[in-house]
Amino acid sequence: MSNMMSICEILEMDNIEKGQSIITDDAHKDSVFFLKRGSVKIVNTSNNTVKYIVKQGNIFGELGLYNKEAATEEVPYALEDCIICYIDSEEMERLMKKHKSLKNGILKIYGLRIRKLERRLHDLLYKDSSTRIREFISDYLEEFGTKHTEGGLIAKNLLSHKDVANLTNTSRQTVSNVLSTMRKGGLIDYNAQFISNNNQS
Repeated sequence: MSNMMSICEILEMDNIEKGQSIITDDAHKDSVFFLKRGSVKIVNTSNNTVKYIVKQGNIFGELGLYNKEAATEEVPYALEDCIICYIDSEEMERLMKKHKSLKNGILKIYGLRIRKLERRLHDLLYKDSSTRIREFISDYLEEFGTKHTEGGLIAKNLLSHKDVANLTNTSRQTVSNVLSTMRKGGLIDYNAQFISNNNQS
């Protein structure tokens, strides 16, 4: 990851405002992106659902290196104000051939994404909707959160209930009900800006 961020320093860079699509018309088309600051959601254009979330320090758009047709079905949107670095996919392929560690790093990230999607499928088959939502919130806080003064985790509340529903294969109403129950039970607290848990959840 440190090598990737070092590469980021020599690439083209853009500021993207919250809610904005990162790929507009021909801008950034056929590019691989390094997320220097902020968070991004990747939306499947065929059904307008969120596929996964990318946090600061990670890459996205790497699908275009392996399947350009499938890559056109993914559109990234900024969940908050972002700084992105980008490189043409063909240039990225040349760098990957030259630097084996970079190629291995990209493949590892791609593999982790596939495993997350496989886990979602497994959870859909074997876990009820309430469990999927509770486990998603726990995972989200682990990945995006930081320790707060009471010992639990706190993270920016970047996702709408619809986004969480997409990511857990549930309905927005079910997400609202489960989060409300979790808050009443003292497991989490949340508002429009932040979501947090306590040190025992």
